[in-house]
Amino acid sequence: MTLIRANLVNLSPVASRLTRLALSAAVVAVLAACGSSKPSPAALESLTPTVRVATQWSHRIGSVEGQQILAARNGQVTAASSDGDIVSFDIASGKERWRAKAGADLTAAVGSDGRYAAVVTQANELLAFDQGKQVWREKLPGRVITAPLVAGERVFIQSVDRSVRAYDVLDGRWLWQYQRPGGEPLALANAGVITAFRDTLLVGQGPRLVGLDPLKGTVRFDVNVGTPRGTNEVERLADLVGPLARVDDEACVRTFQLNVACLELNRGSLRWSRPQAGRMAVAADERIVVGADGADRLTAWKAENGDLLWRVDRFTYRSLSAPAVWGNRVVVGDGKDYLHVLAADDGRTVGRIELDAPLVAAPVVDGDTLLVLTRKGTLYALRAN
Repeated sequence: MTLIRANLVNLSPVASRLTRLALSAAVVAVLAACGSSKPSPAALESLTPTVRVATQWSHRIGSVEGQQILAARNGQVTAASSDGDIVSFDIASGKERWRAKAGADLTAAVGSDGRYAAVVTQANELLAFDQGKQVWREKLPGRVITAPLVAGERVFIQSVDRSVRAYDVLDGRWLWQYQRPGGEPLALANAGVITAFRDTLLVGQGPRLVGLDPLKGTVRFDVNVGTPRGTNEVERLADLVGPLARVDDEACVRTFQLNVACLELNRGSLRWSRPQAGRMAVAADERIVVGADGADRLTAWKAENGDLLWRVDRFTYRSLSAPAVWGNRVVVGDGKDYLHVLAADDGRTVGRIELDAPLVAAPVVDGDTLLVLTRKGTLYALRAN
């Protein structure tokens, strides 16, 4: 059985403690590997690297728990530690541009457009900063674990109940709220999809990608990315997993434990879909789409039609991170502190670098620079020969 582990949130307001315990038991029974012992991770392959990865610069920002987002905009990258330190660096030089303190532990971080930044605290407060100076805070009605999106002088947040709220970035004024009717009773307690495409806000609503008018919160399109299947609510859980991989007018995304799909965003239509039971986000460029399944088998498909390009099982049960496409290479981190570099055309391993801890954010590519954040809170800017 494919190994997939999930954190779930029960969205029913009348759910009893017994029901929540039963659902937790169902996660163990349905999503964990058959048997009580965890499979051993694959051993590292012998490697004579043909690509050498070097650290351009690195900074320690503080330990990070759970998933985070690296916000890279306008030549700078913004990251946050779990205890509320928020720092922005110049990508080219590594020079610190500004630093801020939230004054509380964070559950969702960090969204930034290069000037403004936003985070959410464990007390469900949304905080906004202008070049490191806090400008406002707002109490939210529910828990948030997906990093806010800052775009178009607005801050957009998505709660674990899948509701989406918009605020004015200048003064914190609440603008609108959207929630798709008839949602599923369970949600994946994992970073969801909330991003921008031109003048449209893209949000995940269970297995559906919804395009919203960012000014009004009205629906522009609603496309089904995958059809859940199973005999119970846990097996039918199929939220879209963030971050979504944007490639010009197209985007590719994972539906939890179900499939990987690519969409045409101008029409709001599904281009192709391939089954793959996984839990981590996918990466894509104009040539390939890459993602790992629940057993950490890494697969690449042709972006144009979804045809299989290659599949490797050298990293099984190594707890792979979300991958990134870095020029003609694919990079992916593992739970043993290594970052692996693969050739994009055939999946052969061409390089490897050891970091100080596993990754806690999807790698981000900015030009020739690869940005990664580890669990110990070290932000690396990497370059390859």
